Amino acid sequence: YYNSLSRNLYFDKVLRGKMYILVTGGVISGIGKGIIASSVGTILKSCGLHVTAIKIDPYINIDAGTFSPYEHGEVFVLDDGGEVDLDLGNYERFLDIRLTRDNNLTTGKIYQSVINKERRGDYLGKTVQVVPHITDAIQEWVMKQAQVPVDDDDIEPQVCVIELGGTVGDIESMPFIEAFRQFQFKVKRENFCNIHVSLIPQPSATGEQKTKPTQNSVRELRGLGLSPDLIMCRCTTALENSVKEKISMFCHVEPQQVICVHDVSSIYRVPLLLEDQGVVSYLSRRLNMPIETRPRKMLTKWKEMSDRSDRLLEHCSIALVGKYTKFSDSYASVIKALEHSALAISHKLEVKYIDSANLEPSTLQEDPVKYHEAWQKLCSSDGILVPGGFGVRGTEGKIHAINWARKQKKPFLGVCLGMQLAVCEFARNVLGWTDANSTEFDPETKHPVVIDMPEHNPGQMGGTMRLGKRRTIFKTTNSTLRKLYGDAEYVDERHRHRFEVNPELKSHFDEKGFRFVGQDVEGERMEVIELDDHPYFVGVQYHPEFTSRPIKPSPPYLGLLLAAAGKLQSYLQKGCRLSPR
Repeated sequence: YYNSLSRNLYFDKVLRGKMYILVTGGVISGIGKGIIASSVGTILKSCGLHVTAIKIDPYINIDAGTFSPYEHGEVFVLDDGGEVDLDLGNYERFLDIRLTRDNNLTTGKIYQSVINKERRGDYLGKTVQVVPHITDAIQEWVMKQAQVPVDDDDIEPQVCVIELGGTVGDIESMPFIEAFRQFQFKVKRENFCNIHVSLIPQPSATGEQKTKPTQNSVRELRGLGLSPDLIMCRCTTALENSVKEKISMFCHVEPQQVICVHDVSSIYRVPLLLEDQGVVSYLSRRLNMPIETRPRKMLTKWKEMSDRSDRLLEHCSIALVGKYTKFSDSYASVIKALEHSALAISHKLEVKYIDSANLEPSTLQEDPVKYHEAWQKLCSSDGILVPGGFGVRGTEGKIHAINWARKQKKPFLGVCLGMQLAVCEFARNVLGWTDANSTEFDPETKHPVVIDMPEHNPGQMGGTMRLGKRRTIFKTTNSTLRKLYGDAEYVDERHRHRFEVNPELKSHFDEKGFRFVGQDVEGERMEVIELDDHPYFVGVQYHPEFTSRPIKPSPPYLGLLLAAAGKLQSYLQKGCRLSPR
């Protein structure tokens, strides 16, 4: 009797105990919903709760894999090979969790699953409609995904933070809003809460904070059946009390439910900002959360980190040589990995964005000023990073930058395409194969040093990309990168590429001191390159930035920053320990 009673109580707790926090946005997109959703998750995780996160993107694409970085920023890659929105990168970094492709829900995925069911005859001859079939599918997806463990301890999450992309009122997000209107009754009010992120503009002509866009946005949301519990106001400066009270009066909330999220020096300050305004105590009351009242170690770490980032005096500059440099979100994870590493060595990071096409001789003819400015930026940097990319534009400029880094002994890190181009540069200028190239850019080359090596990838991922977590084995014991990884025999990192270094030509490079120190398990795919007699010339086929964390920076990036700051050798001699701060 007692066993069955305790089991029933347990199931009751599991069903009733799951809490859902929906984050919606108003007025404009790109308002910071991702950082706010991550920060809410962070402060709840610091209270001892297990937190997961789901990002909903209302576009019709199945996933983010085919986007240009100019569309939505970089494509983030997960352990399971899922190509997803960059906000999932924020969730992983802030919450230190591992997500799967199903944590990113798109209109395309939902419609595809409903249409597949309809073709199988699952709806028994019914008319398949947006309500109830699409809305039910959304709710089922969210409830199922909210149960998947994302922490190392494999415990089912208690809280699920759901971020709805876009802006309230968009035609494409209507089915999702309707789904959550129904969902709040399905899971009961005490397990569901809505945070609405809105913009408070401050026109420079008058300098006063305007609430009308927020009023309209909340009115629209309430008209669709969702009433916000917290209104988070994005503004340049702190909200005045009178503005808070006005929002409270017109938006049907108490003044303490209006939270100010003004611009801060570092995104690590956002969780602290929310904590200071009583977000945790409000949510614990509103959702009856089983929160411990002890002081929270995790937030102390965040406070130390943000305080330290504000106090840094020494500078370190890294030239980021790429083709999507006009939009910094194109390299979001790369920038974050550099920031994590700079913070670890107590340096203030300066990233110099260089459009690789501007380094090419053709630019010298067309626009000499741009050409010389680009080279001046490159030559004055402490280190050079060539990140991943697709397509031929700008590749020759990247090769020129790599050549300069190699000859001038400047610290260099090449990631994915950056590593492949380092191989091309060495083949051309040291091995004397002047036409050496990747078959991606020159299919007819006599020296194909980088070739298409597809990997069979079951499912509908295009079948040609090598995606997700793969193992790299270190082939030597004296490799710099191996030491940076803590003298590991192997590492598991995330990949996203179609082309690889041609394994047949490996011996030619070895003879000249260009080492392939890391290879895949079969020894067929070259994963890590290092150059002899150079302070730090490293290339990796994988994307180490995807697993970098604020408190645990990615070793290849840490090596680049250490070398750029002139500290790499002393760090390696100390057994890879940083001197106490």
